[in-house]
Amino acid sequence: MYAVIETGGQQYKVKEGDTLKVERLDGDVGSKLTFDKILVIGDEGDTKLGRPYVDGARVESEIVAQDRHRKVIVFKYRRRKGYQKKQGHRQPFTKVRITKVKG
Repeated sequence: MYAVIETGGQQYKVKEGDTLKVERLDGDVGSKLTFDKILVIGDEGDTKLGRPYVDGARVESEIVAQDRHRKVIVFKYRRRKGYQKKQGHRQPFTKVRITKVKG
């Protein structure tokens, strides 16, 4: 069974046992999360589409890690003006493991 969930303004296709990185969510490592914004839920021959979400469907997961991505360098430059600006950014994320898909 698979589901398409929406979290952090993005959509992810997940099934039981998957591990994925999503936008930062509150919670400690080992705590449980429930996603209730399910867009599509399906099995081998049966698929339910939500308008916009599937009623009664949910995906349960467990937080594996709270971390930040690799540093991205933002470099701004204007030619012939002597303007240079260098800045780094690390986006925080939450790593979750999908434990159950209920439809």
